[in-house]
Amino acid sequence: MSDRRANARIRILVLCFGGIFVAALGRAAWIQVVDGSGYEAMASRQHRETIEIPAGRGTIYDRTGKPLAIGEQATTVYADPRHVVAPAKAAVKASTALGLDPDELYPTLRNRTKRFVFVDRKADPVKAKALQDMGVAGIGFYPEERRSYPQGRVASHLLGFAGTDNRGLDGLERSLDKTLAGKSGYEIVVRDPSGHAIDVVKSREERPGRNVVLTLDHQLQANAEQLLSAYAGRWRAKGATAIVMDPRTGAILAMANAPTFDANGFTSAPAEARRNRAVTDLYEPGSTFKIVTVAAALEDNVVAPDSSFVLAPTIKVADRVIREAHTRGTERMSVRQILAESSNVGTVTLAQRLGGTQLASWIDRFGFGSLTGSELPGESAGMVLPYRSWSGSTIGTVPIGQGIAVTPLQMVSAYAAIGNGGVMAPAHVIKKIGGKKVRHGKGRRIVSKHTADRMTAMFRDVVVEGTGTEAAIPGYTVAGKTGTANKVENGVYASKYVASFVGLVPARNPRLAILVMVDEPKGQIWGGVVAAPLFRDIARFALQYLEVPPDAPESKRSTALLASSVLPTP
Repeated sequence: MSDRRANARIRILVLCFGGIFVAALGRAAWIQVVDGSGYEAMASRQHRETIEIPAGRGTIYDRTGKPLAIGEQATTVYADPRHVVAPAKAAVKASTALGLDPDELYPTLRNRTKRFVFVDRKADPVKAKALQDMGVAGIGFYPEERRSYPQGRVASHLLGFAGTDNRGLDGLERSLDKTLAGKSGYEIVVRDPSGHAIDVVKSREERPGRNVVLTLDHQLQANAEQLLSAYAGRWRAKGATAIVMDPRTGAILAMANAPTFDANGFTSAPAEARRNRAVTDLYEPGSTFKIVTVAAALEDNVVAPDSSFVLAPTIKVADRVIREAHTRGTERMSVRQILAESSNVGTVTLAQRLGGTQLASWIDRFGFGSLTGSELPGESAGMVLPYRSWSGSTIGTVPIGQGIAVTPLQMVSAYAAIGNGGVMAPAHVIKKIGGKKVRHGKGRRIVSKHTADRMTAMFRDVVVEGTGTEAAIPGYTVAGKTGTANKVENGVYASKYVASFVGLVPARNPRLAILVMVDEPKGQIWGGVVAAPLFRDIARFALQYLEVPPDAPESKRSTALLASSVLPTP
């Protein structure tokens, strides 16, 4: 009886264990056959890692092939605090090798709540190698590209800079970021439990950024920056700007500002020093703006160069009295003399003959109040009062460059148009992208060649016998105009000035249009004293560097170039 009971128990146990075994086997089969792909995918995902392959940033060159912005090899140093055995010692070793502060690094290395911390992002590879050779536990290394500016301060305002992540933050680096940055690649790798890559399941090659060639010339740029700094220091000025342009094409050969900064250390430079004043800053142009009034009057046949007027020392326009910059009596002056001696009264007289509607139209035609179309970020369109908002006295202020605000780039473009036979070529700084020449469109005719030639001849007289004699360069004909303008603060004119000179060299066949502007000079304020010599020095170097042959002794008069009067003298 007892044997039968024992056998029954054994059968029950066998059946139970058999059932469990069958159930387990069935579950295994289900996982393997029915749901196996899902578990396989899960296991694979747990061991997959996506590795980004950064794309190299494109290089920026000047027109001669000189690199202005490049990518350099760097090493990023990082740490896993959980694997740093002795944080204090590690901080000292890392700081000694990399030039860091151990007291600042120590808290980072001892924070075991984090698995990844930067020790030094994009460090010098030599310094990083020295640390790597020490074999400090928990500290790792990987290569990265670092943006560098091998010419230092040269063209820093124009180039701008890229940040730690190699993205453009300012200047051309920012506006051309998509062109320069390229596109990163990646690899999706499968790792074994030890962390070793055993398979690459998907990948995409990186696409390097495209190189950019500028119209800028690093020699002309460096010289302009040196001279700006010297003159700004001499006159204890707040700042200064210079632009050198080829009037035939609109290509900008130099665009300099003072103060300047080194883009390699942009984080330590104040915002005031990083601003590209040539395109962002507005100023009242003063007498350099007389180019619009006189050219318009000539083009519309209101006057001729030798038309003359009897001019009192002042002229009343509505509720305003316009005076000359220098005291004089009543005189008869020709249009040529009005421009050469920078007569405010004479210029307003021409504007009144032209009429407000026409003058406003000509201001627009010269491009004031509009962007130049250059590739430069941060460019301002200026401040031009629409004609419908003019008051009775506006016809007495705008013609002489007051009550209107322009950028240096707009002003040099206007003079370049005169130097190019009346055609304004598109201002630009980009020559090639990715090896392909960039097309900038056709120029726009502003005035006839006849008017442009007469304006150039009269600008010659400004330098030969007028307010711009300090701009003269022996052996070359020079044409240009001085400007001195009060600055406006809180809606009123202050006792602060902007001195400027804009000119063309050689005057007979202009190769260069150059603007210089000095902001708030001390001691002297006149454009002919402060700015004209700066123009002369920049132009003289550029002419020699570009091997432009001398065209005439400076003592020659330009009167013979003037066209004959076609209108009766008033």
